[in-house]
Amino acid sequence: MAQKDKLRLALMRGVPRKWDMKANFEVFLEMSRKASGEGADIFVTPECWLDGYAAPESASTPGRLKEVAQDARKSEFLQGAAETAWTGRMWVCFGFVSLEDGGAVGNAAGLWNREGKLMGVYLKTHLQTHDVQFRAGNDLPAWETEFGKIGIMICADRRWPETARTLRLKGARLILNPSYGMCHEANEWWMRTKGYENQCFIAFVHPKVGFVVNPSGNLAAKGEGADPGILICDVDLSEARDDNHIRDRRPELYGIIAEMPGKPKP
Repeated sequence: MAQKDKLRLALMRGVPRKWDMKANFEVFLEMSRKASGEGADIFVTPECWLDGYAAPESASTPGRLKEVAQDARKSEFLQGAAETAWTGRMWVCFGFVSLEDGGAVGNAAGLWNREGKLMGVYLKTHLQTHDVQFRAGNDLPAWETEFGKIGIMICADRRWPETARTLRLKGARLILNPSYGMCHEANEWWMRTKGYENQCFIAFVHPKVGFVVNPSGNLAAKGEGADPGILICDVDLSEARDDNHIRDRRPELYGIIAEMPGKPKP
């Protein structure tokens, strides 16, 4: 099957309720129906939408997080996300707390295809003080889709330039960025720079703002508001080319990037 270039993104926004999975999932279903009605190809929620990203709260504990953590093999909510993808005939990127083997919890985003098949679960790889209750992910996958490869980075992952660059070098022409933290003007410029440097599209999805950055570093679309809603944006992934910044890199000069200061080389 030939790779498709043109697609329609639907980025969800709205402030979820802390710890209230049922209420948050109902909002997800309502917004997903709107996205499907708009002909969306990919529907994306903010970070940890299901539990309202409760981890940073002072009342949060590893034990309480386990109460909202979802086992991808058993969760009724995640089965609901799969059914939403299938009935809406669209890809779904859904943020939740995952229950990992061994009992650890992770800050996760699952990706389901149009048939409702779970393509994979990404765990946030860069954890800071508010996320230390989570287990960090150890991979930056770029999943094969009908639109070519798509990558995911969650919220603070975007602070490290290596995250987006790694996904781009793995072939991702579109990077989904479910978030909950900073959404100020400076953040928008940071994301525009990442799109420009990596010659790709980045979809930033936050409870109060959503926007899409194109490979030229410009905004393709932007929507704001704390009430539930969706931002629709049509993109042409053929604009994400491998010339210029990608072609003219000098990898032989960058070895120090992968070194940790003070840690001896193997």
